[in-house]
Amino acid sequence: MIPATLIFLATLILVIWQPKGLQIGTTAVIGAIVALLSGVVNMDDVMTVTSIVWDATLAFIGIILLSMVLDEIGFFEWSAIKMAKLSRGNGYLMFVNVLILGAIVAAFFANDGAALILTPILLAKMKYLKMDKLAIFAFLMAGGFIGDSASSPLVISNLTNIVTADYFHIGFFEYAKNMFLPNLLAIIASIAVLFLYFRKAIPKRIAIETLPPAHTVIKNQTMFQISWIFLLLLMAGYFIGDLYHIPISIFALGGALIFLALATYFKATKPLMTIKTAPWQVVWFSIGLYVVVYGLKNAGLTDRLAEILLWIKPMGEQVYILSTGFISAGLSAVMNNMPTIMIMDIAIDKTGDTFLAYANILGSNLGPKMTPIGSLATLLWLHVLEKKGVKITWMEYMKVGMVITPPVLLVALLGL
Repeated sequence: MIPATLIFLATLILVIWQPKGLQIGTTAVIGAIVALLSGVVNMDDVMTVTSIVWDATLAFIGIILLSMVLDEIGFFEWSAIKMAKLSRGNGYLMFVNVLILGAIVAAFFANDGAALILTPILLAKMKYLKMDKLAIFAFLMAGGFIGDSASSPLVISNLTNIVTADYFHIGFFEYAKNMFLPNLLAIIASIAVLFLYFRKAIPKRIAIETLPPAHTVIKNQTMFQISWIFLLLLMAGYFIGDLYHIPISIFALGGALIFLALATYFKATKPLMTIKTAPWQVVWFSIGLYVVVYGLKNAGLTDRLAEILLWIKPMGEQVYILSTGFISAGLSAVMNNMPTIMIMDIAIDKTGDTFLAYANILGSNLGPKMTPIGSLATLLWLHVLEKKGVKITWMEYMKVGMVITPPVLLVALLGL
């Protein structure tokens, strides 16, 4: 257990620290190689991990590629302006609208898509509207929170969802049916808690008339119109794929490449630049970090967690579900939700109570919001903001995250 833990901690520290020239994927692969050479894992473990995460990782790349092309078209900027204009200058309504937009983007384009694409757009618009620093902080924190808290409704909404759905062979429709109510309650609870927390910082009136008309930000009208039809067909494809047990990455990545080809044909994007700037490091990060985590599994961590869960089981189903969710949340906050989801999935599999997979997803999606290291989406979000000149300290983040996360998670788990 000691070598496995030390390798995991060293890898995680380097992933968070990101020394110059060392990207997150490279760091994770180095950790995996060290784990392999030290005997913490073997080549069979590497193949097992690859078989678990390949579909999720390729699907994630597809979702991000699709999001990047839509962003180049002006799709998300158009959406942001539309939601702002719907508030009619009411600051409170605009705050709620931003959260609703964040929830929609997270549902269909993953929490990482919301962090990478929506955050800079919202920041630019808030500066354009001349909001003060407190208001900008409130809107940014709320937007960052909803990206994860609302990332549970569909299999494609979060990398953790795809990994778990693949691991337990949960179909697209079955997943959506079981997660609809918990996710809806998570969104409602998020809006309520965030509004109560930031209400004094939200301006009562915002001069939205200074915003440009929404249609003026669309960079390619043809592709903008095609995108609505394409997204509907893609969603239908996910359900059809579910019927025939086709891996989700076939539609997510395949669809993204078709959309990229269409955008290239209509001169809406530069394909080589889009492909080059896609987050390919996430592929190496997923496989590398999961190999490192598999070392913890070999050292007996999953056995201990399974024993804890089975000890809780006689206390009743409600306590069983709530406890699983909060254990996942705690682990995600401390050691990141990527390793947590796999460790807990394996532990749950050992208990034989696979319905706990949904509680694990809720805990792993919401729990990370308590600390900056909890999820890749939060690390990306902080990185995007820092590049734009907005520095949010760990203490500032945790003061908000530790207060608003537990009640929202409790409501979501009660819904489950």
